[in-house]
Amino acid sequence: MSGEETAKSAMVKPSQSETPSLPELRREIDRIDQAMHGLLMERGEIIDHLIAAKQTQETGSAFRPAREAEMMRRLVERHRGISARFHFGFTVPFIPHMGAASVVAAVSESKGDLGLVPASIMAGVGAWWSALEFESAPKIIARLPFVDRAGHPAGVPVFVVSRAAAEAMAKDVEVWSVRVAGWTKAVAQAVAPLAEVLAVPDRGFDGAALLISVPRGGCIDRVADTLVKAGTSVRATALVGSHATRYRVSAEDAVPTGR
Repeated sequence: MSGEETAKSAMVKPSQSETPSLPELRREIDRIDQAMHGLLMERGEIIDHLIAAKQTQETGSAFRPAREAEMMRRLVERHRGISARFHFGFTVPFIPHMGAASVVAAVSESKGDLGLVPASIMAGVGAWWSALEFESAPKIIARLPFVDRAGHPAGVPVFVVSRAAAEAMAKDVEVWSVRVAGWTKAVAQAVAPLAEVLAVPDRGFDGAALLISVPRGGCIDRVADTLVKAGTSVRATALVGSHATRYRVSAEDAVPTGR
């Protein structure tokens, strides 16, 4: 039975006019399992060809952020029931490192590895993003989880750091490394409506090193102007990546959110 035939077969459902018996329901599960297995094997064969093509036609990470985001949007829009919580549905080698800076260093030395670093400030974590400021450095290419469900917050949201081809990048949200002098609580409150900001002390400028996520429709120049008007001096800015807009799923529907 071909993949198309198994897909059509899987669409046949028990009659809703009467309550099916347990044996009937179990037979339906077995039928669906068989159809899914056939489709997964067919998909696996295509992935083998895809991997071979990527090895000869692409450099850097095989992860394509823009395509992944579009696939996730399609899944969310057509899904019924509980949304998937995990972005990667396959097993990959996992190598722990001591701190975000070590993760960035390991990715920098690799050809196409993906690194996961906290998308929030954690105790003892410095401005790891400063290592991404150089043109040849890897960049932030995604933010996970891509899907945010109301009432089910992620324990630790993360940025994905890797090397990706320019045409493969998702550019809904730009991520900037900004160094300022004169960082205060009032300045943080002034810039909060425009962008999501992570801040750690920066002794070099006697101020703060910022990681600023500017959503589509925003502008880093506008953010910088707001910082200056609020009382800071902007010493340096550098684009260190971009990622897709996250999807927020409520109990009623699914709508994009700007950060």
